[in-house]
Amino acid sequence: MSFGDPNNPYGPPQGGQQPNYGYPQQPQGQPGYGYPAAPPVQQPYGGGYGPGPTEMPGITRAAQIMLAVIAAAHLIVAAVYGYNLSQWDEVMLEAGVTGDAEAERFLELGKGIVVFFLALAAVYAVLGLVLVLQYAKGSNAVRVCSIVYGSLAIVTGIFTLAIYGLGLLIMIVSILLIVFAAKRASAEWFRRPRY
Repeated sequence: MSFGDPNNPYGPPQGGQQPNYGYPQQPQGQPGYGYPAAPPVQQPYGGGYGPGPTEMPGITRAAQIMLAVIAAAHLIVAAVYGYNLSQWDEVMLEAGVTGDAEAERFLELGKGIVVFFLALAAVYAVLGLVLVLQYAKGSNAVRVCSIVYGSLAIVTGIFTLAIYGLGLLIMIVSILLIVFAAKRASAEWFRRPRY
């Protein structure tokens, strides 16, 4: 290779290249001594989310209302199970399911299942109400718990389809709850800084 070869990477810089290519250049108006000034702070400490929304977005408020509807529906389901449990012995007596030991055992098993579903619906309603009350000041865990709550509410909606279409309502509102709680505006609301 000769010195005048234009493709020689070790040759002198060409007319279009800047001298000291690859080294930081100082702006023309500043002195070149001492340490350079620190760059200005671009984002606040803590990941750069900024201040966040000051009031709850509409879609997050809608998710909160849907969560309250699901909790109220589970209170209704618990009330229906409680009513069925109060009428259980009379209905079984009228049906003639008494006297036989085998039939009595299945009767008690069925009564236990109704008590289990009553307790499950009541606990699920209380958990929903706790989540509803945490929406104003809760962290991102409230949003995640709302999504999980909505997912489990779809399953309870399947089991309560026989109660006057209440299960269908629970399933539809649960799907909407999951979608609204997963939106970016809801995530920003729950990730906002709290002072």
